[in-house]
Amino acid sequence: MSANPHPDIERVLIDADSIQQRVAELAAEIDRDYADKPRLLLVGVLKGAFIFLSDLCRALTVPHAVDFMAVSSYGMTATSGAVRIVLDLRMPIEGMHVLLVEDIVDSGHTLHYLQQVLASRGPASLRTCALSRKQRPEAMSVPVDYLGFTIPDVWVVGYGLDYADTHRTLPYIGVLKPEVYR
Repeated sequence: MSANPHPDIERVLIDADSIQQRVAELAAEIDRDYADKPRLLLVGVLKGAFIFLSDLCRALTVPHAVDFMAVSSYGMTATSGAVRIVLDLRMPIEGMHVLLVEDIVDSGHTLHYLQQVLASRGPASLRTCALSRKQRPEAMSVPVDYLGFTIPDVWVVGYGLDYADTHRTLPYIGVLKPEVYR
């Protein structure tokens, strides 16, 4: 990684090598848990999970397919807890083994909503993989079966995470300088 991170970054929280190592470890865990299953469906939550999902699915050895969902918060704030689907899966998931892949668990509202929606569609199993989870005492308690990193409650960008649709393609996860988002 470059010695000089992006000028909007206060500090690098998780470097690119640590991310790739953890992705490989998560893939090994998932491979072990799904070794006896006919096929796994990875459901990436757009836009944030696309880089993580890309690296994760290439590291997997179990048979798998990939699909995507996109959700949006509505109401006056992103933390309102009200979520709606703006892009749904292309196929039914009844009887399938599904792994929901998220970039970050912040308030927990989006993940909780998606877990309920997908569970109602009758999959054979439904588990969740998240790259990161913020340490927030007020967050909903939602199960995450495979977790990359627990991070402090700071604004992070990079490796799919964004601020105003920017900084997603940074190869590391960095803490955004407060003056950028204030």
